[in-house]
Amino acid sequence: MPAVSGAAATVAGSVPGAALRVWLAAYRVEVLLFLVAFAVLASFSSQRFLRQSAAPHFIYQAQSWVEGRLDVDPQVLPNLEDWACVRLVHGVKTRCEGRPLPTDRWFVSFPSFPAVAMLPFVALHGYQFNDTSFGVIVGALAVALFYSLLRFLAQQGETARQHDENIALALVLAFGTLFFYCAIRGEVWFSAEVMGVALTCLYVRNAANARRPVLAGVFYSMATLTRTPLVFAGLFFVLEALCPGPENRLGQLKALARDWKPAARKLGLFALGAAPLAVLAAAYNVYRFGRPGEFGHAFLYNNRVNVDIDRWGLFHWEYLGRNLQAAFLKLPSLSGSPLKLGYDPHGLTLLLTLPLLVFLVAPKLRPRLHWPLWLTVAICALPGLFYQNTGYMQFGFRFSLDYTPYLLLLFAVGGWSLRNRAVMVAIALGVLVNFWGAVAFRGYTEFVRNW
Repeated sequence: MPAVSGAAATVAGSVPGAALRVWLAAYRVEVLLFLVAFAVLASFSSQRFLRQSAAPHFIYQAQSWVEGRLDVDPQVLPNLEDWACVRLVHGVKTRCEGRPLPTDRWFVSFPSFPAVAMLPFVALHGYQFNDTSFGVIVGALAVALFYSLLRFLAQQGETARQHDENIALALVLAFGTLFFYCAIRGEVWFSAEVMGVALTCLYVRNAANARRPVLAGVFYSMATLTRTPLVFAGLFFVLEALCPGPENRLGQLKALARDWKPAARKLGLFALGAAPLAVLAAAYNVYRFGRPGEFGHAFLYNNRVNVDIDRWGLFHWEYLGRNLQAAFLKLPSLSGSPLKLGYDPHGLTLLLTLPLLVFLVAPKLRPRLHWPLWLTVAICALPGLFYQNTGYMQFGFRFSLDYTPYLLLLFAVGGWSLRNRAVMVAIALGVLVNFWGAVAFRGYTEFVRNW
């Protein structure tokens, strides 16, 4: 009997090891990309990697939940930058003005899912949890997930990209876009952008062909509750469910009048997947700010943007000009004595931070996903272009990270060869510019160094 039990234990013990070996064999490229991206991002993060960032808002939100409260303890706030302060005036929730009062309540003025993701680690480490290293890990994971998405689309016949091309495009995301500098620094603004990229990859993989509507809905709600502009990315699933194409999409929409049940079922399952987090977030927003769609920016305390918000609101035509300038027209500056290359912290043209854009204007191919991806890019870009803030301070127009995965997917399906000399020059330029951003940008809470 002891010998039998020992043999059984050996077999049982070998099962997890065998399963791990099978998993590593299936996803060895993803694992390798994760390790490479992690090593490079951690190296560029440098000393930041070893300490908590200067804007660890999500940690404070998660810790408040651990302590059983829904607001943040004002006695422990690390700073007063981009916090929402709510004051009851005649029973109405209003933005705090003047000096803080003991009865004021403080909240994080951003969607809450990053705090949810950090919650288990904050429960262990409390306020000392390192959001910078956490962001580097999430960034490396996003690179692996983007490769996995590209590989999946190739297997489904949506792209003709080969194995090595998909690896190259994943590395372009990591080091040839604004993702590079955002992933190495922590801080509430950049952490959300990076996590949004990772969740977008998971969402698109499940939304393609509307193949897994419940999971697509789950990841969609996670992405939206990380970066609110991603609520518009729901259009991608809707298009995949209603008119998967590629030909005669208008005809497919007309045909829904005769046979609408399959599409309705997919949309219903998608909504079912998205609903739990959406309902919780809406209830939390009502509790904090009195409105289900308010995440806190209307209650920013003593913020430079409050004058514009009071006059025009969070979104308005008035902001379009300066956001277009930040996204497409801002150029580096060059000065002498001493020789110095500088950038405008309001923005930097996407033609430099993502030069592959020029190849999207004239694609070699227009396959099935061409229009769904373009429409998703267009609608996701609108909030950032009409928003009251350009993203200042930043290196490049960071709001473009919300739709950068879709732009790179457009390149992937567009047919341009990575061996084309012009494409190689564009990739090299993007890596060079974003290397500069990763090294030169210090951020809002530190000095900005131009060189």
